[in-house]
Amino acid sequence: MEINQLLKTGVDMIKNREYGNPVLEATMVLESLLNVNRIYIYTHGKEKVDKAVEDEFLKIMEKRATGYPIQYILKEKEFMGLNFYIEEGVLIPRPDTEILVEYILKYIDTNYGNREVKLLDLGFGSGAIVLSIAHYKRQVQAFGVDNSDIALKVANINMNKFKLENVKLYRGDLFSGIDEKFHIIVSNPPYIPSEEIKNLQKEVRDFEPVAALDGGEDGLDFYRKIIPQSRKYLKDNGLLIFEIGWDQGKAVSNILLQEDFNNIKILKDLQGLDRVVLGIK
Repeated sequence: MEINQLLKTGVDMIKNREYGNPVLEATMVLESLLNVNRIYIYTHGKEKVDKAVEDEFLKIMEKRATGYPIQYILKEKEFMGLNFYIEEGVLIPRPDTEILVEYILKYIDTNYGNREVKLLDLGFGSGAIVLSIAHYKRQVQAFGVDNSDIALKVANINMNKFKLENVKLYRGDLFSGIDEKFHIIVSNPPYIPSEEIKNLQKEVRDFEPVAALDGGEDGLDFYRKIIPQSRKYLKDNGLLIFEIGWDQGKAVSNILLQEDFNNIKILKDLQGLDRVVLGIK
């Protein structure tokens, strides 16, 4: 089958996915299988595709048609200008999380310049947050804790891929095994209320790790755990910063307030919805 014909077949197989981009996704898969770039795909449409590649492409399109995330198929996701390795078992990085990372990068510039900064990421997943910060701010001594073996494996792959020597990753539960104090503690914890999991889009609900999504009855379980404990591990004037759900700004701010945090702020995403909340010890 020719490239153009194969692409059309693939697009037809996945065109009914509600949250997909069938033309782009089919093209990306074929690029990966042929190990060529997009320009090649567009300029060699009449070229015949090897039968083994054709069969593998159609098999992948069948899998994508079930809702299986394209990022798990390609095993990659761009985040903060870095190409992260991704596999099933870790949360797929979202563009909204870049708001959190960008704030931290600016905060380091403003408050610390080129001085050493100690940062802790609780629940690092693929490593998107902690590794992006460590990559762009080499003076940061970054630590990460996650209770998932898959997360530890994936984040270590990314750490090695980006050649980062200023990061230490551990398997553990929140602050377990931590005996240092940090200038910044960051977390993108599970924050979806348990009852809302079933209403998420299929790609998320059926294939991404529920443990990375489910924040308990009202979605706030992990904020209630992390915020009180964090005071022990933050330096004076240390920053505690979270990603939050679209309507959780006030609730998480109130928990920070109850635990005597100051300068509490809520940052909005591009849609004007709550996305990040922060406070200073």
